[in-house]
Amino acid sequence: MMKCRRCRGRSVVEVPRANASFCGECFTEHYVRNLVVRAIRHDEMFRHRDKVLVAVSGGKDSLMLWDLLLSLGYDAAGVYLGLGIGGYSDRSRDVCRSFADERSARLHVVDLAETEGFTIPQAAATGRRPACAVCGLSKRTLLNKVARDEGYDVLATGHNLDDEVAVLLGNVLRWETGFLARQSPVLAAAHGSLVRKVKPLYRVMERETAAYCVVKGIDYVVEECPLVEGNTQMRYKGMLDQLEASSPGTKHNFLFGFLERGRDHFPRDGAELRECESCGSATPSDVCAYCRAKEAVTLPLVSVR
Repeated sequence: MMKCRRCRGRSVVEVPRANASFCGECFTEHYVRNLVVRAIRHDEMFRHRDKVLVAVSGGKDSLMLWDLLLSLGYDAAGVYLGLGIGGYSDRSRDVCRSFADERSARLHVVDLAETEGFTIPQAAATGRRPACAVCGLSKRTLLNKVARDEGYDVLATGHNLDDEVAVLLGNVLRWETGFLARQSPVLAAAHGSLVRKVKPLYRVMERETAAYCVVKGIDYVVEECPLVEGNTQMRYKGMLDQLEASSPGTKHNFLFGFLERGRDHFPRDGAELRECESCGSATPSDVCAYCRAKEAVTLPLVSVR
């Protein structure tokens, strides 16, 4: 029987990259908690007096983050964006509401169809932009709007180590120098309208967030978004999983090697931000990317003969 590295009790979670195993309590209350606390402190993400808004999807990562921030005593509320993806979105919303009710936490719910006049499946059906691209733009714009309008100091997302490494690999393969320059666990507030954005889970692996939820008994939506099939980032994750399985620690070394020794070689552009003529959000152009995407989704298709 393997023993917990910390208390020498019976272990229930194995962490190959740390060459260690932990009992449930030591895993959640010490190993994972320490990784998140280290991220918050090392990158000066926020302080205890700050109001934190956590973007929640009903999945393991975001709910684990919200649970941990509440347990650490932070003033943390949640925000859920309904994307209109049938039963998947309904289940995700209900899981977030149940989580918030059990902890007497505040949850903001925004429905894309009600506020913006379209859903992500409708966006996918037009074929003008990939569904994931419109989804990403919608989340960035609308979650920031809630954080700004409701007076939160910081917007926290559940991006984990696996997410960040997959994004990094894609940007390196395409040599997206602008994206490489901006890849960071912290994006500072800007222009008076962009709220500070942070990723407190960037040191935590995806399988570790799943184990945290199992140990803590957190109910979450297990299935992936039905529209994500074939997503390039998912393929990158599969490749990286194979490397990690054969050489534990590969993902951590890749990401932190870049953050510590590579990122500064890609200077950020100094594009001046202005207000979007349509929605007022900060953008380097006259109309922001979200408003352009929204117009493409809602604009009727023209038949060409």
